[in-house]
Parts: sequence; C-alpha cells; structure tokens
Amino acid sequence: MNEVLVVIGVGGMGETIARRQAPGKTTLLADFNENATTALADRMRDDGFEVETQRVDVSSRESLTALAGRAVELGRISQVVHTAGLSPTQASVEAVLNVDLVGVALMLEVFGAVIAAGGSGVVISSSSAYLVPQLTQEQAALIRSTPAELLPALPFIAEIEDAGMAYGLSKLANQVQVQHASSSWGKRSARVNTISPGVISTAMGRQELAGESGAFMQGMVNFSGTGRLGTPSDIADGATFLLGQQASFITGIDLLIDGGAVAAVATGLVPTNGLPLFD
Repeated sequence: MNEVLVVIGVGGMGETIARRQAPGKTTLLADFNENATTALADRMRDDGFEVETQRVDVSSRESLTALAGRAVELGRISQVVHTAGLSPTQASVEAVLNVDLVGVALMLEVFGAVIAAGGSGVVISSSSAYLVPQLTQEQAALIRSTPAELLPALPFIAEIEDAGMAYGLSKLANQVQVQHASSSWGKRSARVNTISPGVISTAMGRQELAGESGAFMQGMVNFSGTGRLGTPSDIADGATFLLGQQASFITGIDLLIDGGAVAAVATGLVPTNGLPLFD
C-alpha cells in the first residue's frame, strides 16, 4: 500500500522535514495558509515529489478529522509531522493557546486513531518549554485528562495574560500531551515524540529576534556552546532520526535541539532580566 507522509505546517522547518522524508511516499501538505501550501507543493512537484495539499485549521476538530480522512484515502499513514504554530509576536494569547495548545491535543487524538502500525509522529515544541515555570504534578494531570477544546479554560491557563507565557506553557504542555499520547499511539504499534528547537533561522525565528524578547534570545545564542543560530536542517536531522527505525525504541520523549542555549541560561551565563525562568 502507498506510504503517506502528513506534514502539518509548511514553514521553514515543515518544508525541510517534508523534503527529507518525502522520497518514496505521497506527501500530504496541510496549512491554514493555502497560498503557502500550494507554492510549496508546486516546488516539490517540480523536484519530482508526489504531493497533495489540503487546508487545515488545527484548532478545529472537524478540520483535522477531514485532513486525517484525506490521508487515509491516499494510503497508509506512516509518518505525521506537526510543525504548525503561532509565536508570541504573531498572535494574541487566545490564538496562541488555540493553535499551539489545543491544536496539538486535537492532532494527537485524531491521527492517533489512524496512524499505521510501525508509524511515527513528531510534534515541534520549543526550547521555550524549558524557560517557563514548570508544571506541577496536578497541572500536568489536568492537561492529560482535559478534553482538548477545554484546555484554555483550565484556571492556571485561563489566567495567562502574556503571549510569551502562553507560548511557553503551550509548548511545555505539548511535551506532556505527547508523553501521554505515546500510550495510545503505542496500542497501534506507533511512536510519537516532540522536538524542542532553540533559536532557529526561519521567518518566525527572525521575527521573534526582532521582537520584545529578541535581546534575550540573542544572548542565549551568543553564550551557547555552539554560538550560532540553528537551521531548519538541524531540526530535520533530529526529525529524521525520531521518525526512522533507528529510534524504534524511543517514544514519548522530547529532544532538545538548541545548540546549548538552554544550558547557557541554566548555568547562569545569560542575563534573564527578571524573566520567570526555572522557578
């Protein structure tokens, strides 16, 4: 049966991972931005890949269910890559929570019901998850047990007023969500993990560098062990490993790919300027 790769989110990381995983498969590209999806599909077809497209709103269960149905029609869903997200400079607290928090919960549920045996999934989280106050056991349990659409109403989430905190907490929740989903995906003999990129040279990353937290982010890069921005290829390398057979015994974990930026913050090299880190 035909192998299907589903890539949700067609930005820099999505495109690079798609191109890395696409050979020999039918690739289904999905994004809220139809123009971006069509443009990438055309470029990939010109390069010899077999590509289909569909618009998706990841905050909508109906939209994601339709996407999963389309993927099933195309063949055996062997890989799902979820890169869709909104950053703090791009959207309001409400939008960030709906896309970055609810969207991942919905995707894990919907595609966890159709992923093929031996299949694998990767969700793009963020190194920001390591820089916000960590969840209590009770809060993590609520994220695991609360229906996706009701997550923004949880008291410790509903009280958030800052988009940056909403983003970091959503990305931290993604790790909890994937850890929890690894059991249900495992019942279908499939795996799912998260990747937490550091400061990556994508359009979104450069926008954040130019934003309110840009100086802190640049400090993370400057004091990191590698001393450079990450690239989409760095993230695709990690995704290739986690999606492949070399990682057949790895599921429910987060892979931090940040060039040592979080380590620089944790060891006190980067001035935090009073940010609520590592509380």
